[in-house]
Amino acid sequence: MFKKQVFFSAFAMLTIASCAPKHYQLTGVDRTRIIVDSRYDQNPDASATAFLVPYKRINDSIMGPVVGIVAHNMHATRPESDLSNLLADILVWAAKDYGESPVLGVYNMGGIRADLTKGEVTYGNVLDVAPFENRICFTTLSGEKMLELFRQIAYRGGEGVSHGVELEIEMAPDDTGRLLSARLYGQEIDPQGEYRVATINYLIEGNDGMPALREGTNVVAPANPSNNTRYLIMNYFRDHQARGVVVDSQVEGRIKVK
Repeated sequence: MFKKQVFFSAFAMLTIASCAPKHYQLTGVDRTRIIVDSRYDQNPDASATAFLVPYKRINDSIMGPVVGIVAHNMHATRPESDLSNLLADILVWAAKDYGESPVLGVYNMGGIRADLTKGEVTYGNVLDVAPFENRICFTTLSGEKMLELFRQIAYRGGEGVSHGVELEIEMAPDDTGRLLSARLYGQEIDPQGEYRVATINYLIEGNDGMPALREGTNVVAPANPSNNTRYLIMNYFRDHQARGVVVDSQVEGRIKVK
């Protein structure tokens, strides 16, 4: 009853306000930027710190475990970057656990929301990089649709693509790109061929300017949350950590701008 009364009162006030004569006029808008940095840690509020202790302990226990080590700072940028290369490669790497053998992995730049910093990588770091509930999935594209996908990737100025891709693109003054050539593991794309692709469910729905992925066949899209990309990334790091291998990735000319 209390919630209903509050809602009714708020609704009544808004209704009255909307019907009241208008005596106010916007004369200007001011804004400012407040930089939140270490200066705010110099004089911590003791009561606030004490209040946060139990929550920080829980948060650190979840976000703090180290899953692996990365060789150097990694950042996602077009047309190609070490981090976008890594994430596309991880999709292909993870495919074996689904009985799949894709020839291509595609990871959208827009889905990469943080960098990786050289050294230890925690669960929290991976969550920062891949915060969305995107899951791995697989689809088969005809050669014609594969070329269409590459044209769409070129138009966007580049996306995360796996090892073996060789695209040459030309950029226009408006920052849109045109595909000049496309090869996969040194071979021209066969328009009559079929190509298995590993990507994420968000892209297979045709989002982020790559509708060609929506035209695939034999789609496999596991629905269980364990197929979320963040878990695949963590598994990749843990696999390398167990073997004593530092995770590395380089820009290697997968997408070249002419």
